[in-house]
Amino acid sequence: MRLRQLFVIGLALSLLGIGVPAWSAEDPRSCNDLMAADTPAYVVCRWMATPEEAAEIARFWLDNDGQNMRDSGPMNPIVIDCAESGVQCATDSEGDGEMHDVGSPDVEGGEDGGQPECATAEPCFVDPDEVTGKAFQQAVETPAGQAVKTAAASGMRVWIDTELADDHQAGKLADTAKKIAALAAQPGVVGIRFGSGVGYDQKFATAEELDAFIASASAALRKLAPGKKLAVQTAVPVFGCGADEECKRAVTGKQPLLDPDRIGAWLAKGLIDQLSLDGGHFARYAPWRIDPATAQRNQWIQVRARAWDAYAQIAAEDTGFAAAGGSRLTAEQATQAITDRIVAPLQDDAAETVTLWTRWQDAQGRVSRVSGAKWAANPTWDQLGKLTSIRPRLATLYDPVTPEVDVAADLKQLSEIFGQVYVRTA
Repeated sequence: MRLRQLFVIGLALSLLGIGVPAWSAEDPRSCNDLMAADTPAYVVCRWMATPEEAAEIARFWLDNDGQNMRDSGPMNPIVIDCAESGVQCATDSEGDGEMHDVGSPDVEGGEDGGQPECATAEPCFVDPDEVTGKAFQQAVETPAGQAVKTAAASGMRVWIDTELADDHQAGKLADTAKKIAALAAQPGVVGIRFGSGVGYDQKFATAEELDAFIASASAALRKLAPGKKLAVQTAVPVFGCGADEECKRAVTGKQPLLDPDRIGAWLAKGLIDQLSLDGGHFARYAPWRIDPATAQRNQWIQVRARAWDAYAQIAAEDTGFAAAGGSRLTAEQATQAITDRIVAPLQDDAAETVTLWTRWQDAQGRVSRVSGAKWAANPTWDQLGKLTSIRPRLATLYDPVTPEVDVAADLKQLSEIFGQVYVRTA
């Protein structure tokens, strides 16, 4: 908690051009002198043991030809004799029951004492009965597959961003999930976001249908893509009401599926590993005299009170930095927006990451973006570029089917600001 507070306070102050004094150089446990000159002031270095103490520890174990080390040898091992009367030993353990030389294969075809190498380009952890090597190769060759490869090479953590609700309702979830799992099997992919706007996109008529979708999609992807994190994006408008009962009744009546208890159950049951909360509704509480800043504060107070971050990673999602043609904010306005909509969710100790929509294209071909055309600089893009210390906490979405320039150029630009990217599938 203390480290997190230092982190966000330092970020907020740095945005305002205020320095934070470093820990005293006279502290014998300080090792700040070993850090780079441009290290943020709120990042500090302290020895667990000072160099002098470390030397004393080493001398204790090494003096007298290491006698203290020998005297502290392992405790007498616990030995089980399987031949002893009444002792039963398992006979179904893995391995062939034979001794092998150090470094030799455990099984025929294994390398370096491990398991056999995959016969195809498919990663070994994917069950070939579920996701075939052919499916994996086909996924790699799609626009999304190539974008995943490029993004991973740039150092970004990659998520697959897809929509499975329609497939679930059409009875095609199993087949589509296999294609998504094949795409997610590429190196660098950490997770799959299988739904956006869930609960408020009008795809489900009842809460039971919504719960069934979340459970079915989660179960399918857990089986097909073991080890990958699962995520959904939604909104909980009632959180913005705070303690206003009239507001809560009105919002709940309008969007009954967005029940925080239901969404919390998805987290508690382990159905998803990341929940992203959209902030686009913060300007809609004027009838109850709740301004956007207060609505946002109300939301994160509710998230903290429910301890959702004990079950999953919580992310804030924001589309407000982009505008048709490019952001028109001045440098001062952009700095204030960053403070209000990026720093604040982190500082409120509820969101771990912030996802910004930096570019999208509507059905008529109109493009909304944060930067200028062809990644031209503008004040907003320049200000975002200064957030290098929290790059791992910043994410964005990318659609390889409608690039700004081309996939390589686009992802290079995004990787300079964002540590994570959600690659959309067709």
